[in-house]
Amino acid sequence: DVYKRQTQAWPASDLLVRHWRAGTVLDALPEGLRPATRAEGYTIQAELEKLSAKPLWGWKIAATSTAGQRHIGVDGPLAGRLLAEMVHADGATLPFGANRMRVAEAEFAFRMARDLPPRVEAYTVEEVLGAVAALHTAIEVPDSRFVDFVTAGAAQLLADNACAHQFVLGPEAPATWRDMDLAAHRVIGRVTGRFEREGVGANVLGDPRIALAWLANELSRHGMTLAAGQVVTTGTCLVPMDVAPSDEVEVEYGALGRVGIRFAAA
Repeated sequence: DVYKRQTQAWPASDLLVRHWRAGTVLDALPEGLRPATRAEGYTIQAELEKLSAKPLWGWKIAATSTAGQRHIGVDGPLAGRLLAEMVHADGATLPFGANRMRVAEAEFAFRMARDLPPRVEAYTVEEVLGAVAALHTAIEVPDSRFVDFVTAGAAQLLADNACAHQFVLGPEAPATWRDMDLAAHRVIGRVTGRFEREGVGANVLGDPRIALAWLANELSRHGMTLAAGQVVTTGTCLVPMDVAPSDEVEVEYGALGRVGIRFAAA
């Protein structure tokens, strides 16, 4: 099994990356390269780190709500890698490119202060929060390399990096976030001149802090470390916002701050 995963990983990842760079899509990975399990999907995904000239920047969590899981046809959350080259600063203008999902997501992101390595015992929410350096506001702009990501299945979506694409890290929130109820915290997303949408932290696996602990334990189960300095973005707090070229997106987190971006014209 390990040999199979390793020998299929590079050619499967290479095929997905070529479509990613070309802005094209495929129906499915060829049968001989197609992952059958989450472990095989993560092995293919791991090849992406070789594309980056920098250490792995962080992690994303996809499908942290029941609606999100239904939307991509999975029965639970998925973890993906954030590459440094795909991360943008607050206020940046992002290329729109061939993005087919065409959505922006309002998220809570946590920056880690120390490593959480693999272990047999599950990490508690309290342990994981104790390893956090800071909370940030954030926007994720996902995309997929599959024609129909709804039917691709969890293993292939993991190989496709859990629909990771572009990510925007907003300002660090005041340290008082630790005393706040993030599950009840109100988040407002706006696409300027078109619509406003509201959500709460509870839309992220019940609480963004629970989602962070899920990520630490998911990595641990698969022999991976959530490392100091990495950022984890925990999933969208509101229904993903439809976006188009030239749109401006702003997300307000009340006392925790705001984050905004613009998409370049077509």
